[in-house]
Amino acid sequence: MLDAPANTKKSRSDFIAEQLEDAVINGAIPAGARLDETSIAAQFGVSRTPVREALHILCGRGFAEREPYKGVVVAQISAQRIDEMFEAMAELEATCGRLASHRMTMSERADLESMHREMNALAEGGEHDGYNEINTRFHSLIFQGSHNSDLIAAAQTLRLKLAPFRKYQLKDKGRLKRSCQEHQQIVDAILDQDPKAAENALRRHLVSAAQEVLLRRQRQEENAVAKNAF
Repeated sequence: MLDAPANTKKSRSDFIAEQLEDAVINGAIPAGARLDETSIAAQFGVSRTPVREALHILCGRGFAEREPYKGVVVAQISAQRIDEMFEAMAELEATCGRLASHRMTMSERADLESMHREMNALAEGGEHDGYNEINTRFHSLIFQGSHNSDLIAAAQTLRLKLAPFRKYQLKDKGRLKRSCQEHQQIVDAILDQDPKAAENALRRHLVSAAQEVLLRRQRQEENAVAKNAF
């Protein structure tokens, strides 16, 4: 049984959705598997209401889909689909970064640099969860720094869909350090008010994240094949 702490910022449904997403991404729950409300409720020690809400979240983010006579089943998420989402995110973030480079206020720039320093310390300690939390705020601040409400809304919506994958690719300490190096280029470009450099740095950062996700998935699939061969 996995219990979500009662006094956390995450609701029980968000917590359950996050755990199920991780299981789908790492292959613990395969594509096509039925997500049974009763079984999941028993696993997490909750009523079926937060489970139902969690499954709604999964469907909204494309991790699961509702099928007639079957209920909610895990969707097949292809490498091409992941590549497309990261490509779209790269373009949105690149645009936000280009605008943020000359629209961010002084306090926003100071906050961005402060977050970057904090993430460097977390990366050195291999604190993946803490790093992921501030990483979300770091990128959200760049969205906000564009000072364009439509861009901000579009970027936040797509980021929610990609959040589990972005968290997944930060599990490795080496990747945390590379992420910090990429962030340094982003911060430098924004502080220098260099729109082209900011745009390019963000686009490369998302390409790097996509490559890490796809490589980890490939290794996972190869390990699964090797395991089944014995």
